[in-house]
Amino acid sequence: MLLRQVRDTRADAEAVRQVVLAARGEAEGYWSPPRTARFHRRVRHLADTDPGGCWLAEDTAGRPVGAALASRREGLWGLSLLVVDPRARGKGVGTALLRRAMTHARGALRGMICGNGDPLAARVHRAAGFTLHPVMRMTGPVDASRLAAPDGPAIEGGPAHLDLMDSVDRRLRGGAHGPDHRELLLHCRVVVADDLGGSGYCYLDDDGTVELLAATSRRIAVRLLASALLSRPPGGTATVPRLTAEQEWAVDVGLAAGLELAPDGYLCLRGMRPPAPYIPSAMFL
Repeated sequence: MLLRQVRDTRADAEAVRQVVLAARGEAEGYWSPPRTARFHRRVRHLADTDPGGCWLAEDTAGRPVGAALASRREGLWGLSLLVVDPRARGKGVGTALLRRAMTHARGALRGMICGNGDPLAARVHRAAGFTLHPVMRMTGPVDASRLAAPDGPAIEGGPAHLDLMDSVDRRLRGGAHGPDHRELLLHCRVVVADDLGGSGYCYLDDDGTVELLAATSRRIAVRLLASALLSRPPGGTATVPRLTAEQEWAVDVGLAAGLELAPDGYLCLRGMRPPAPYIPSAMFL
């Protein structure tokens, strides 16, 4: 087995995607072209900003059999992806990839991983010193008639709000998202709130999934999530993923909107408690 850094190329981004497809047992046509393009962009973004955290495992024939993508943002190291082809499992590939990606964590006091509930991955994350916090997911059609109107303004955000969003990040998770915000703005709309009650933002993708939410108070977080759900078209669905027990405010909003609750894996943390009010991004944490 050979480990090498993921390069900022379409070929390497596709190699990572192929390992993901194999690990999840998904057929080639399962992903839509927009989803594939978005995944390629995100892999290349991390390969560009964090080459020391992005690794590909290849077998003796040069075929990709595993991948790890990690980033470091100020005081926070995050693992965005750790996947191994089922044919290569049990051979230490995942452990080797994680060990190599964690060399990129030097100097970072905190660590975060969004785990999907896979028992093998959970064991690897726990052995690396992470605490596993179970998370929930809410999904379903939004019943806007059951949602209370937001208690204040939440406006459409953009590049002009980068400093505000980074400031909220530092307060909640000990490190700004920095360049990740510009990447997120390419694929999601963002709603921002900033008044005497606090500050925060919420990214929502085209499918109605909350990609990332951070706020300095529960009041602002509730306003942002309610505004995001109310922006869905009539009959439109929404997904609010990766909710730890500390995000009861989000559970209350989702239940009021008619969404259903289900288990959703783990949020793995080291050197920190679950941020709140906060809904992490699977890729950008």
